[in-house]
Amino acid sequence: MLPSQALLPAVVFALTALQALASNTFLAAVYEHAVILPDLTDQPVSPSEALALMNKNMDVLEGAIKEAAQQGAHIIVTPEDGIYGWQFTRESIYPYLEDIPDPVVNWIPCTDPSRFGPAPVQERLSCMARNNSIYVVANIGDKKPCDSSDPNCPGDGRYQYNTDVVFDTQGKLVARYHKYNLFRGETQFNYPKEPETVTFETPFGKLGIFTCFDILFYEPAVVLVDKMQVDTVLFPTAWMNLLPFLTAIEFHSAWAMGMRVNLLSSNTHNTSKAMTGSGLFTPEGPATYHYDSATEEGRLLLAELSAHPRLSPTYPPAINWSLYATSIKKFPGENDTFSGAVRRDIFTFSELRHKDGNYTVCQGNLCCHLVYQMSNKSEDEVYVLGAFDGLHGSVIKYHWQICSLLKCPSTDLSTCGQPVEMAQTRFEMFSLSGTFGTSHVFPEVLYSGVQLAPGEFEVLRDGRLKSKNGTSKPLITATLFGRLYEKDQPHPLR
Repeated sequence: MLPSQALLPAVVFALTALQALASNTFLAAVYEHAVILPDLTDQPVSPSEALALMNKNMDVLEGAIKEAAQQGAHIIVTPEDGIYGWQFTRESIYPYLEDIPDPVVNWIPCTDPSRFGPAPVQERLSCMARNNSIYVVANIGDKKPCDSSDPNCPGDGRYQYNTDVVFDTQGKLVARYHKYNLFRGETQFNYPKEPETVTFETPFGKLGIFTCFDILFYEPAVVLVDKMQVDTVLFPTAWMNLLPFLTAIEFHSAWAMGMRVNLLSSNTHNTSKAMTGSGLFTPEGPATYHYDSATEEGRLLLAELSAHPRLSPTYPPAINWSLYATSIKKFPGENDTFSGAVRRDIFTFSELRHKDGNYTVCQGNLCCHLVYQMSNKSEDEVYVLGAFDGLHGSVIKYHWQICSLLKCPSTDLSTCGQPVEMAQTRFEMFSLSGTFGTSHVFPEVLYSGVQLAPGEFEVLRDGRLKSKNGTSKPLITATLFGRLYEKDQPHPLR
């Protein structure tokens, strides 16, 4: 006898849960979405016009969600700003916002849509999850009324938050996260009063969530992984690529390896804003990723991941990031140094003048060491070893320690540190290390054409980033990103 229609979702969920538990792996998906943007205006549109635009974007997202579910995915992450875009003032975004309750209310918007007032976006997202028996992660806007009893209440009588929501396979709201570290220009939103560490349990591990710029800070990113011990981080983002270091795939992959956790990174796609780069990243490196600066198309990515990476036999060991570098004296290479800017950050550089060598470059409390051998150095290409130890950022400043082997755009040394995407020189070997004053260091290698190098390098327990068998493609950068969170400037609310 077949189960009734009403029992089908429960049966499917139970089977999916058993399958995930039995294999100790799960199939994850992220969707890089080319967002349909509203017309640029300072004036609020009508609620019906706002919903019409959001439905256009949700039509696209629903297609990706259905496809992911048909391929067996247990969860899909969609991007920050993926439902209405980002071209807003505080006033003009208001028609796009909904009141998002705390998940403790045990609510399935798909079956009870009006319980907390009009919520058509939450209703539709809930139904997408329920109808496809898949966890759905989306980014929308939350509004919360306030009055004069709250001394911090904005003049318009409401708080507005950049918000992630998660719906489970039954369509129940199981997580809500308010972005704590707002990027410059996000003046349409308020900071939450306190940082939130949002976690929830699934049949495929303990999951946590935060948004875009949050990944660079101790709260909530490090707290979620180090203290809450999540297995997988869900990461909606609208990331603008910044070569040579802060491209989306480069830093997000590095962060997953440095924190030794799964990261499901879903970026918006907009070439005019240099937004692209999504992936499913693991402690061992990228399972799959996508970077496309040429077209305006979205992309669905799927990969099988360990549900409990800390229990995996391939889980990387803890790294002492300064052990090797602090045990040696300065290498006896040519040490003429010069200053160069990576955006506003002033690095200390040393040119690699030969096809092989040993170099040391120091700045502040950081010394970076490099051993290398080039296999086919192009005469018109210049590489340098760079070090940076200081505050980075404009509105919010945070402390970096960076060691990097990087290509310069031309033979003019004054260009070193400027963006470059293509190279011709391969390396037979390199070994990069630094005297980092932190245990939070993120390693990554970037090849010509903005491509990652999975499986082609390793990090030794003494903190050396080493190539395994040479580089299969020309090299743009090999970088160790260190974060000294204790030296950051205070959060704007503190």
